[in-house]
Amino acid sequence: MKTLQPIPYQGSKRALAPLILNYFPEKTERLIEPFAGSAAVSVAAAMRNKAQRYLINDINSSLIQLLQEIIERPESISNDYEKLWSEQLGREREFFLEIRERFNKQKRNDDFLYVLARCIKGAIRYNANGEFNQSADNRRKGKTPKNMRQEIHGISKFLKGKSEFTSLDFHEIFEIAQPNDLIYMDPPYQGTCKNRDPRYFSGVEFEKFVKSLEFLNQKNIPYLISYDGKTGDKTYGNDLPKHLGLHKILIEVGRSTQSTLLGNSDITYEDMYVSNSLINNLSSDTPETVSLKPKQLELI
Repeated sequence: MKTLQPIPYQGSKRALAPLILNYFPEKTERLIEPFAGSAAVSVAAAMRNKAQRYLINDINSSLIQLLQEIIERPESISNDYEKLWSEQLGREREFFLEIRERFNKQKRNDDFLYVLARCIKGAIRYNANGEFNQSADNRRKGKTPKNMRQEIHGISKFLKGKSEFTSLDFHEIFEIAQPNDLIYMDPPYQGTCKNRDPRYFSGVEFEKFVKSLEFLNQKNIPYLISYDGKTGDKTYGNDLPKHLGLHKILIEVGRSTQSTLLGNSDITYEDMYVSNSLINNLSSDTPETVSLKPKQLELI
């Protein structure tokens, strides 16, 4: 079942979501995404009835407002997107810049959806003033209104009436989490924490993150983390500390595009960490390496 995703979003876990869901317990009362982004894992979980309720959070309030609009008012945002998409025809370059400027001033949901649909590689970029400054991909006009409407209504069907939306610091979310919740985290990776990175509204300091995970362990709250990884012999970031008692799993994503362009065959892996409190709720053993290949998706 292909995960719906009306918001094009670089770094989304849509492709990995079916694998990640294998590490969910049989019954989850509430799934929490503190670094939701496009909320791909929440969407995938809702499509497979993996949780009863969902808390979707991101420090980027514009993103959360757009997700809330998509889930709670799908027809309205679909109509607004169709209007913008139609108005651009014949002057796509100029129109994108106009709508991007208006979004930075007014923070309209329809403007945000339009610039996300048109920007290069679905990659959000911000300047030092917090303004969206990614350029348009002028080879395309963005997802057609028909396809956008189908995806929006599809997401709304699965998440409407089950979702809560917040824009808080991740530690504030941890404070309200309970042992019968499950937290899935896809935080900004370590390379983005010390220096400002235009891909993220806000970085996450490694030491602060580790302290927060200690807090979750003390509360016995189950969680999973997608965090860094490696390509060939190159490793990105340090492992999370051993005292956290986490189970590290390497997800084989596939051959690196950059490596292929250079004539190499390096394989990219993403790290996923599973908390002890979650492992104890899973009935199967956990393999150290898993792949996106369908025959290897199930826990052994």
